[in-house]
Amino acid sequence: MNSNEKPKLRSQAWFGRQDKMGFYYRSFLKNSGTPQDQFEGRPVIGICNTWSELTPCNGHFRDLAQHVRSGVLDAGGFPLEFPVSSLGEVTMRPTAMLFRNLAAMDVEEGIRAHPLDGVVLLMGCDKTTPALLMGAASADLPAIGISGGPQLRGVYRGQIIGSGTNIISMSEQLRAGEITLEQFHEAEAAMNRSAGHCMTMGTGSTMAAMVEALGIGLPENAAIPAADARRNHLARMAGRRIVGMVGEDLTPSKLLTREAFENAIRTLAAIGGSTNAVVHLLAIAGRVGVELSLDDFDRLGREVHCLVDLMPSGRFLMEDFYYAGGLPVVLRTLAERGLLHKDALTANGKSIWDNVAAADCFNREVITSFETPFKPNAGMAILKGNIAPDGAVIKPSAASPELLVHTGRAVVFESVEEMHAGVEDDSLDIDASCIMVLKNCGPKGYPGMAEVGNMPIPAKLLRQGVRDMIRISDARMSGTAYGTVVLHVAPEATAGGPLAFVQNGDLITLDVPSRSLHLHITDAEMQARRALWTPPTPHAVRGYAKLYLDHVLQADRGADFDFLVGRSGSPVPRDNH
Repeated sequence: MNSNEKPKLRSQAWFGRQDKMGFYYRSFLKNSGTPQDQFEGRPVIGICNTWSELTPCNGHFRDLAQHVRSGVLDAGGFPLEFPVSSLGEVTMRPTAMLFRNLAAMDVEEGIRAHPLDGVVLLMGCDKTTPALLMGAASADLPAIGISGGPQLRGVYRGQIIGSGTNIISMSEQLRAGEITLEQFHEAEAAMNRSAGHCMTMGTGSTMAAMVEALGIGLPENAAIPAADARRNHLARMAGRRIVGMVGEDLTPSKLLTREAFENAIRTLAAIGGSTNAVVHLLAIAGRVGVELSLDDFDRLGREVHCLVDLMPSGRFLMEDFYYAGGLPVVLRTLAERGLLHKDALTANGKSIWDNVAAADCFNREVITSFETPFKPNAGMAILKGNIAPDGAVIKPSAASPELLVHTGRAVVFESVEEMHAGVEDDSLDIDASCIMVLKNCGPKGYPGMAEVGNMPIPAKLLRQGVRDMIRISDARMSGTAYGTVVLHVAPEATAGGPLAFVQNGDLITLDVPSRSLHLHITDAEMQARRALWTPPTPHAVRGYAKLYLDHVLQADRGADFDFLVGRSGSPVPRDNH
């Protein structure tokens, strides 16, 4: 296509026809008062909305969508809002992650089936962001992401508290008898006091930062609070920009390049982001055919310091991060040290360096310098060994330094139910030097790989003042969680991975500097245990859960469906009329 030639509008296959079907397509939309000129060569922009009352993080998206709509109209586009599955991390059981791939399919097929030339993706709560990016990447129409923004900081009795992080700490305080139930309930209202996703550096905030670092959102997408009018302004500008992106045919495959993912991985390390981002970035990369592996996270993150002092690793919250200068400051810092691909293209048509070259920091307590970082060399660590031949993940910035090299006796739980019962049982044979091991909670095991990897400290140890122990599982943990927690062990136990063969009393060595996770048994003993192992009964025999169990990939490959990986061809449907 000539650089001055505008791409043919896909929507005109519906609205540009002067026949029976053209009448049909236009007529029904005119019942809302749409004038004829809206159908005459204007880019049709879908506003993909994950609003739901069952997803409190996204509860303000009706209003946010109106600001996007205004921006689309400003730029001469024709906005049409449509709903897709909304994944509420706080309400869905067994876990929202079980439905991430379903929502991604909903997004992709919604884009393919409708007369859209481009799409604005409204996302906030944890799994909505990767789901929408995965679906839009597979459809590969021009797309731009706009996150809903974090909540305002929580304040309880004059103290700053953060969603998720202080839920965990205060629930442990309640179990230990350090606070009353009335205080617990009072803190609930004080913590979540505005619209938006978790205001800690949990998965919602992390994935909003990934949208900005990948270049598929506008600058400052990561940190503007949901309640701040500047979030609405950003939504309006995203609405304007998507019309331009259609004219430039700027599709996800042109933004989501290898360089963009490398930028995102280094950004993930620099912000102390959620371990969940590892799974999601692997899945998104798989959709556009970019080769990405766990080893990339370790290799690229090793030389990066954690620069952001935010919960769960630190003290502050996303509101403070925004006031300090936000993600552009982090990106500029990385770029100036040669740790960012400066020329990576972003959704506004500029390079990522053009977007951040003038970024200033206004609070060095919140965003530290590279020379005096909050936590040095704190990128995601990828562990391998005879328990995890395909890898496991630990977040050093959230771990206890004294436990990063440790050998301990395994205390094994075969299921999450067994674990929950065990940690409340004072007869449990465990001390602070032990290593807790949870099995059968991976992609197939739970199913959906629930956020149960940050196992509660056993009650009797809590009363002794123990607040962290090594915990190993094939599960995930909340991005708002903390502790010395090894996650995403692959292959998972339910699929016959070596984790399945760990027994009570086995010695395990965790050595994060050496990136090693080792079970102290011989290969012959491992094979003998394998021969005696019986696979668990599948969780489902019908419906979506059966589809999931049959086709989900392991965590080291993003837990996507095997039949959705790779580019899927043209989004333009056949005209069957």
